[in-house]
Amino acid sequence: MATRRSFLISAGLAPAALSAAPAGSPIAQLKNRRGEAQPISTAERRARIERAQQLMAENKIDAICLAGGTSLNYFSGARWGNSERLFLMVIPVRGDAFFVCPGFEEDRAREQIVAGQVTGAHVYTWHEDESPYALAAFGLKEAGLVTGKIGIEETTPFVFADSLAKAAPAATVTSATAVVSGCRMIKSPAEMALLRLASSVTIQAYEAAWKSMRDGMAAREFSELIGSAYQALGFPGFASVQVGEYTALPHGSRQPQIIREGSIVLIDDGCTVEGYQSDISRTFVLGKATDKMKQVFDIVHRAQSAALAAARPGVACEAVDAAARKAIVDAGYGPGYKYFTHRVGHGLGMDGHEWPYLVRGDTLPLAANMTFSDEPGIYIRGQFGVRLEDDMHITESGAELLTPQSPSLERPFGG
Repeated sequence: MATRRSFLISAGLAPAALSAAPAGSPIAQLKNRRGEAQPISTAERRARIERAQQLMAENKIDAICLAGGTSLNYFSGARWGNSERLFLMVIPVRGDAFFVCPGFEEDRAREQIVAGQVTGAHVYTWHEDESPYALAAFGLKEAGLVTGKIGIEETTPFVFADSLAKAAPAATVTSATAVVSGCRMIKSPAEMALLRLASSVTIQAYEAAWKSMRDGMAAREFSELIGSAYQALGFPGFASVQVGEYTALPHGSRQPQIIREGSIVLIDDGCTVEGYQSDISRTFVLGKATDKMKQVFDIVHRAQSAALAAARPGVACEAVDAAARKAIVDAGYGPGYKYFTHRVGHGLGMDGHEWPYLVRGDTLPLAANMTFSDEPGIYIRGQFGVRLEDDMHITESGAELLTPQSPSLERPFGG
């Protein structure tokens, strides 16, 4: 799935290269934490398939189709990108999954299928002059699903879904979101451990880079420092960096920016730990913040706390957004989306943005072990913006942030 992180990288906003940190610097003192990451077990992946089959039965769906991407990885362990060539995993409501794979990729596919221990799976292969969609339709027929209701994972390219529907005209093609998001939105203890580690690593990288910040540093240089910190910690990661008036643009600008004494700085994004994402923002000032900056920070801090206090099982997603928005509007930064221009949060897991969403109109009740960003902000065009973002876990009785809230603009990591 294309993400804001990959977009920033492709747009040239990510660091082109990482330079070694000077000996004795905060970044050079970081220790590799790669050994703390425990991969998802094959037993857990099998349980995911069983849960998907249960949800298929409840939603009267006969099979789901997964092309390349995070959902394929979630259920099978296979890491496969999409191209013009169809690679597909089909999970039926009963029985074993099957795959449709380019013939020349069979060995690579089987290697990943075996590693993921997708038991009983048949692999159908096609050559370059054959139709993979006809082969997928044949697989559905062999599974007794030629007239079934077939769910397509939401990020599947249209050409794949449309061509499959044409190849299996007796089948009914529908969305697989109720099944896929129904599985992915509830995190297991193993998933939570990876998400906690990703958040911890991100805060550690941010703090080390912050301690290395200096007057006259370009935003790109600061982003490179964060990238170097992630490298030292053992995980791939990235942060966008916005300075001054550009902090009022939630996802920033391509304009060259320099950090000066008194500059307000907004950093955002995260890292990947065994396929699981963090997404954290910090806003701070090099030197002394103005009274207005401090006032806005305090309002956003209260809004983040209000969202956290409102989040608990059974509460509608939209109520969490409403709680944060009320704190901001009541402080004079309203109405509606005038200054707080985006939702308060999004689901988080293998994708940086995934189901469900904390936004007005989403009435889905929260459930224990959902995970979200909690990221209110105030953006004053032409002046500055403040966003505070931490990752949030819904517990059995409430919610918790996976990292400590930022206490101030001048000491964003405490101490």
